[in-house]
Amino acid sequence: MGQYPRLIIDTEKVLHNMKTLVEAAHRRGVSIALVSKVVCAHPAVIGCINKSECDMLADSRIENLDRAVTSLPKLMLRVSMPDCADDVVRASDISLESEERTILALQEAAARQNKRHRVILMIDLGDLREGVFFRNYEEILRIASLIAGCPNLELYGTGTNLTCYGSVLPDEENLGTLVQITERLRSELHLPIPVISGGNSTSLKLLLEDRLPDGINHLRLGESVMCGVIPGTYTTIDGCYQDAFRLEAELVECKEKPSYPIGQLSRNAFGETVQYVDKGTMLRGIAAIGRQDVNTDGLTPVDSRIGILGASSDHLLLDMTKAPQYRVGDRIAFGLDYGALLSASTSAYVKKESV
Repeated sequence: MGQYPRLIIDTEKVLHNMKTLVEAAHRRGVSIALVSKVVCAHPAVIGCINKSECDMLADSRIENLDRAVTSLPKLMLRVSMPDCADDVVRASDISLESEERTILALQEAAARQNKRHRVILMIDLGDLREGVFFRNYEEILRIASLIAGCPNLELYGTGTNLTCYGSVLPDEENLGTLVQITERLRSELHLPIPVISGGNSTSLKLLLEDRLPDGINHLRLGESVMCGVIPGTYTTIDGCYQDAFRLEAELVECKEKPSYPIGQLSRNAFGETVQYVDKGTMLRGIAAIGRQDVNTDGLTPVDSRIGILGASSDHLLLDMTKAPQYRVGDRIAFGLDYGALLSASTSAYVKKESV
């Protein structure tokens, strides 16, 4: 088997991004969980997390948490499946939860394992993904009371997730609502509830601008440390690298051909109707990578003279007209956005290498 396509991890840049953002958060009294899911808990990235001085490691998959070798507390990000309660308690120290049945299953699992498992109760502030809806305080109080009453569970905090589904950006108002709900729970339950987890990398803008509401003391950072951008607005983060990961694929064909297909057109192999533009004859290249390997929409050629025309399952079609020096067998390098990094990391067909 060949060595391409290949995902190259620059661990110095990854660690630099992690330390930069962890230090910025700690200066403001905010603890950080660094998220390894986008790279499937690759050992090189876990090594960076261990050196970053962050406060915990987070992932959404039990398999990744099992794989991650660390002394840091482990946080399960995806709300748990009741059938996997034993695995969640075994593999993680803390989990994000919202459902009564799951909480009871976690209590039973923790009792069987003679462990105390910490729970962050998720509150949906309007993004409409996981969590008890913020306007249903009675349900929030009921589930919080249930957690507090479980002898093997600890109501460790409240949390929210924004932007990932409903595209709702965090702001002083919605995160302020999370603080108010938590303060009310602390008062009524007479519990410290030490953590208020104010979301993911989209909340970083508020942190860096010193606009994060008082009381928010925890964030979960993945895309920002891996890609050096703030998702949602996709602004680059000063002092962070945007090229810590690079994808390389081998050029397997390079020929002059028309730019517009010849014959009767229909949908492509993915059922899509594609609009082609007739640019005349062009130098067309094919790289040995496709949609089965990576989200090709998230790739950007490092050489700006190269354009991406499209992709099938196994082939990436390139406009090489302005870069005629490339030959079959040469490697073409690409930058990746978060979605492309996620899919390339998950693909069994993409080799991974740290440098």
